[in-house]
Amino acid sequence: MQGVIGTSDDTLPCCLADRAPASASLPRGALDDEEGTRVPDDLPLLVDAHVHVFPDRLFDAVWRWFDRFGWPIRYKLYADQVVAHLTSRGVRDVVLLHYAHRPGLARSMNAFVAELAARHGVTAVGTVFPGEPDQQAIVEEAFALGLRGLKLHCHVQGVPVDDARLFPVYAACAERSLPVVVHAGREPRPSGEGLASLPADPHVICGAERTARVLRAFPTLKLCVPHLGADEYPDYRELVLRHDNLWLDTTMMLAGYFDAGDPWPVVRARPDRVLYGSDFPNLPYAWDREARALAAARLPDGDLERLCAGNARTLFGLAG
Repeated sequence: MQGVIGTSDDTLPCCLADRAPASASLPRGALDDEEGTRVPDDLPLLVDAHVHVFPDRLFDAVWRWFDRFGWPIRYKLYADQVVAHLTSRGVRDVVLLHYAHRPGLARSMNAFVAELAARHGVTAVGTVFPGEPDQQAIVEEAFALGLRGLKLHCHVQGVPVDDARLFPVYAACAERSLPVVVHAGREPRPSGEGLASLPADPHVICGAERTARVLRAFPTLKLCVPHLGADEYPDYRELVLRHDNLWLDTTMMLAGYFDAGDPWPVVRARPDRVLYGSDFPNLPYAWDREARALAAARLPDGDLERLCAGNARTLFGLAG
């Protein structure tokens, strides 16, 4: 593919790259599980590092897609309600994420999320559509608004993580020690009409070997891959052991909802590089399901504190 990094020595070991993954394909149904009224008592301070917000009309469009091709959304809450739901239940801070699905949206979306974060006293990152006109100006404006990094989504934007159009974005974030959160994993992948609704097949444009190339090319870039890199857990475990500039978040992968293999070896491999995230409000199960899974895992106290809050504070530069 034109515009990507690529040499044979950038690839993962063949024993990892050739491993057949388990499936996390869509669509899927909802879980009728009970929800708690507070963060579990046996968890330390909790920061949710993966919370989605959009302007109302974009939220409506996202939910229509999920209802048809993904899973039933349990919490159809708009942006202010999203923040209030989590913070009123004991989540100490949230990191608000969003993404532009076409050129021309990022500026207004960044202004929206910056104002929302300031109003609620929480954290937010910006976005940009890869390669759009004024890409660098949009990035600079996002940082000037106080946004604490950038969010990209390979599935929605149809651009591989190692596409050259993103190199100036990576360089700008690395210069400021701000993270890029990018959905670079292959899953969850819809089937049939859902797959046709995306600009590219995630199994074609995504893969751990692409992430490896970016980590090598930008060794000072803080790159965060959500969903523990699903469905390539063994590959991402290898990457996070080899690269200190790679971070992963747990989003949806500890809930027992997908058939994507065992995520815990990835979590336990580098507890100093894994963040708790929920994907709220776009969930098919209780908002606290993954928080309860973390509490039940009985991780060492230091590891649990890092997963729940410490790593997010380090990555996004949050106050103590």
